[in-house]
Amino acid sequence: MDRLTERQERILRCIREEIAATGEGPSIRQIGQLVGLSSSSSVAYQLGRLEERGLISRTGRRWRNCHMR
Repeated sequence: MDRLTERQERILRCIREEIAATGEGPSIRQIGQLVGLSSSSSVAYQLGRLEERGLISRTGRRWRNCHMR
């Protein structure tokens, strides 16, 4: 399996920290602000790639309901 990009690692760290702090994942906008992506579609794309790799999962359609695997 290919290595994660630096951006993907930052997104995973952001998700992990937000879940630890609040009990739920960050919104797409929050992730974008924290990792320096202004486009919500770019964040959604990266989240989709992480989900495909089995690193995160979500319940329902909202990314805010994502979980670390």
